[in-house]
Amino acid sequence: MANITAQMVKDLREKTGAGMMDCKKALVEADGDMDKAMEALRQKGIASAEKKMGRIAAEGLVASYVDDEKGAVVEVNCETDFVAKNEEFKELVQCLAKAVAEKNPADVDALLGSTCEQCGKTIQEVIKEKIASIGEKITFRRFVREEGNVATYVHNGKIAVLLVTDKKDEQIAKDICLHIASSAPEFVSRKDIPQEVIDEETRIEMGKEDLAKKPENIRAKIVEGRVNKLMAQKCLLEQPFVKNPDQTIEQLIEGKLNIVKFDRYVLGEGLEKRNENFADEVAKQMQG
Repeated sequence: MANITAQMVKDLREKTGAGMMDCKKALVEADGDMDKAMEALRQKGIASAEKKMGRIAAEGLVASYVDDEKGAVVEVNCETDFVAKNEEFKELVQCLAKAVAEKNPADVDALLGSTCEQCGKTIQEVIKEKIASIGEKITFRRFVREEGNVATYVHNGKIAVLLVTDKKDEQIAKDICLHIASSAPEFVSRKDIPQEVIDEETRIEMGKEDLAKKPENIRAKIVEGRVNKLMAQKCLLEQPFVKNPDQTIEQLIEGKLNIVKFDRYVLGEGLEKRNENFADEVAKQMQG
């Protein structure tokens, strides 16, 4: 059996872009033959997958899965909107949402290391195979999982909502999920707002030029009113219901159920986006 040196592993990694452990394993299996090891990595799709990991992946999908009083929302990113519309990619994202709901992983790494019951491979390996098949970097970015009376709504794969209530009412829960997707509340009620958020908004309002010449006591009252209005906009219960603006969410659910919590994912929040035109994008797809 050939002696696999660190330099051999390094050389194979530089030639293929594959991970260190994948390179070492391939060299061991090929008894030190560099060409055979390279071929093995390409056959497994590992080399092409790893080479794509340096690209920006800010497109993709958010998706949800709810079943048996548990639910999950995931965000999975790819490089182009073109691939986000690919059925193979959509199936992968939905499969990951289901896996999160059923496995209850501690974090993304825990889920990636877990086994896919259908094929016996790790979820990380499944994703690598999809990268090789689809031809783009794919990143499982984040997830959230909830238990209880869970409802969900997903808008065009761009916004996903997961809602937990103390009682089951499918129609009201559906309406609230739709409202959350549309109106983007940050908190359920006033008691959930951290004091530092209120203090920061107060500081900003106090420094606005239109109040500079007002007497201190008048300025304080105006700021209090403005901050109160801003906080109302952030609270789900105080927002006007999108289907009936004359009614707040609190009035909608009165005597029917209580909202325990909600999660709202927007695709690509905080991610760097590429500045490329569609023609260039298609050209790159054609070039493989």
